[in-house]
Amino acid sequence: MKTPGDLLHDAHYAFAFRTLEPVPETPSALLVLLHGVGGDELQLADAGARVGHDVLVVLPRGQQTISGERLGWFRESLGEDEPRVVEDEAEDARLKLIEFVAQLQGRHDIAPARTVFAGFSQGGMLAAAAALTSPASVAGFAMLCGRVMPELEPFLADGENARHLHALIVHGREDDVLPAEWATRAAAQLETLGVAHELRLHDAGHTLEPAMQSDFLSWFAASARPWRTG
Repeated sequence: MKTPGDLLHDAHYAFAFRTLEPVPETPSALLVLLHGVGGDELQLADAGARVGHDVLVVLPRGQQTISGERLGWFRESLGEDEPRVVEDEAEDARLKLIEFVAQLQGRHDIAPARTVFAGFSQGGMLAAAAALTSPASVAGFAMLCGRVMPELEPFLADGENARHLHALIVHGREDDVLPAEWATRAAAQLETLGVAHELRLHDAGHTLEPAMQSDFLSWFAASARPWRTG
């Protein structure tokens, strides 16, 4: 079973992070897992430990301290009106994630075609934002209880450049933080872009239930995925 290594603070990388160990000597794929607000880099470690032993699993730590000691990637409002992000912070996080994955790919000689982003809540929002604005960096992404940020829609790649992506959207029908409407809206956007995607809705709230994790693991492990072939 893979277990989290020490938290690394390295000037050569855009984020502090852990890897799940043992690190494969020659990774077949790279999986970057992004936690939600109030979690930390260990939030998705259990899910990451269940992917193949040949996958390099990386757990970055959010760069922002939000509402006291809570970690996150950027600030956002979640009131009765439509959520809004602090745009410069979201943009900074997006660019740093793209930089971070390029640093990992270079260090471990892993191609974008074998790279996947996945995240929960705000981490899923960031995963989608980076993948859809820089599709050359990655082969696919999974958004777990997240949304595609309207603030970043002007920067989304056109369908021709994004069509190679594979995407998974998992959401709870009873989510009272980010209502399930965000999931169906994201699926419609991906349909317009021509991005192959799957939408999985569960009788759950804003939480990563075991069944949701299973959906992600099955999607990631499917033999037809570009990061699992060749």
